[in-house]
Formats: sequence, structure tokens, C-alpha cells
Amino acid sequence: MRLSMDPVTQEARRFYDGGLDADPQADPPQAAVPPDPGSDPKIVLLRVADEGREQFALERRIAYRDRHLGELLVPRVTRTFRSDLTSVPALFTWLVPKTGQHLPATLLHDGLIHPPEDVTYVSTEGHVVLRAEADRVLRDAMADAGTALIRRWLVWSAVATATMLSGAGTGWSKAVAWRYRATAALTVLVVAVLGFCATLDLFDLHVTGVPGLPWMGDRPWYAELAGGLAGAVVIPLLLALLWGPFRIAGAVVGVTLAVLLHVTVALVALTGFYRLLEWLTARAPTLVLVLLAVVTAAALVVFVSLLA
Repeated sequence: MRLSMDPVTQEARRFYDGGLDADPQADPPQAAVPPDPGSDPKIVLLRVADEGREQFALERRIAYRDRHLGELLVPRVTRTFRSDLTSVPALFTWLVPKTGQHLPATLLHDGLIHPPEDVTYVSTEGHVVLRAEADRVLRDAMADAGTALIRRWLVWSAVATATMLSGAGTGWSKAVAWRYRATAALTVLVVAVLGFCATLDLFDLHVTGVPGLPWMGDRPWYAELAGGLAGAVVIPLLLALLWGPFRIAGAVVGVTLAVLLHVTVALVALTGFYRLLEWLTARAPTLVLVLLAVVTAAALVVFVSLLA
């Protein structure tokens, strides 16, 4: 497993056309087409419905020449491969969109860990690629695809955290896998609890059993806000030291979660409200119209009263 953090210089030609794999079940049978290092990658996506989820099939392979593993061809079997493009929760697509310059790298990563029940990939040159190594390939490939530095470290950190929580296809012992799971879970828990405490401190709300944070304390609001932001950076950085070789991922994930905690809570609330409206609209459209009329009337009354 290589987790080198050395900077990667963009080399776009590491991506090229991967050709086609042989498919004797096609009608007519499909002959293999070898990869062509002299041709640009051809990303041909076919949208398919897979148990109600939006999925995409790749109609040609993607080839990538990794600095450590040599040539990687994905998917292994084009006919059965499915991808949801960049696996980002809907709440965070404003930060990392489903598609963009990073798409070739994320499709490559999906191919390296597909199928889910057999995530161990073997490169053209016979190198075994475990899950953590596939995550490293993703990070380097994003750099070669021209992905901006911050975005590729955000994506890699999120994927590395998912690998730590899953432990599948890593080759780790059970003890190591559970240590990584516990470390990631502890970081998320501590960030969430401290974020809750910091919110109470900022609004000077005192709840029995909930301690105040010494770096915020009973100070002017702007000093408490500055202390809260400082804690949102320092505490996750300290927790990241527990992540071992994944410490940079721990730092990125921890600080991002801490700084964006309140934004995330607001987005969750708005998303939940929107989905509730969609659900009501489908099942009780008349009720929704009545509610909209009441809300509009109330807003009009408040607006006029404030102008008076």
C-alpha cells in the first residue's frame, strides 16, 4: 500500500483510450479492441435504470498509466459495469459536483473497486491493487486530469475515510480494520459534540450537563465566534494524528466537517423540508395548496405590519 503524499505534476497523456473487452454474450459477439496509448480517452456513458437508481454504463474502457502500477484498464467487464459517476451525497454536490475534470479519475476508481464482492484488481503488469491503493490512484489520476488541488484532496479524503469505515478489500487484519473504524467514528463524534457545545456557547444557552468550551467562554460574540472557528481547525488537526498513515485525510475531513457543520445541518433541514413537500404534493396536493395559501397570507400580513 502506497500512501505517498508527494506532489503530482499533471500529465494528461497518462489517460488514453482503453479499447473494448471481448464480450461473447453480445449479439453479435464483440471482439476485443486493444488499448491505444496514442488516442485520447473516449468516455461514452449510457444512462440505465438500476432498481430505481440512476446509474451509468461505460461503453468503452478507460486506460490509465499509473506511476507505480503501470497500465490500468477499467472496467474489467464493460457489460456489467455500473457507476453513479462521482459518489457525492446530494447535500455536497455544490462542493464537489457529480461530473467535471475529476470524472475520468472517479470512473477509474469505480472500475478498480468493481464488482463490490471482489474489490481486488490486478493491473496489466500483474500488480495487485487493494482498496487503499485504488484510493491513492484516484488522487494521482485527478491531478493528471487537471482537477484543482483542494477538490482532489477533498475527494480523496472522503474516499479514504469510506475505506477506513468499510475495511473491505484492504487486506487489513480485523484488529487494524476496527482500529481505523473506531478512529474515524471517534473523529466524527467529537466534531459533532463540540459543534453542538460551541453553538450553545455562541448563543449563551446553558443546558444542564453540557459543558462550556474554554476557548469560547463568556466573551463578546465576535470573540466567541473566532474561538469557535479556531477550535474547528485545531481540534480536528489533533484528532488527525490518531489516523496514522491517513492523517492528512483525517485533517481534511475533520476540519471540513467542523467548519461546515452548521451549513450541513441547515442543508439537511432544507432538504428534509423539500422532500416533505414533494411527498405531500404527490399524496395530498389540495393540502399543499392550502398550506401555501396560508403561508403566503401570513407573509403578507407580517410584511405589511412591518411597513406600517
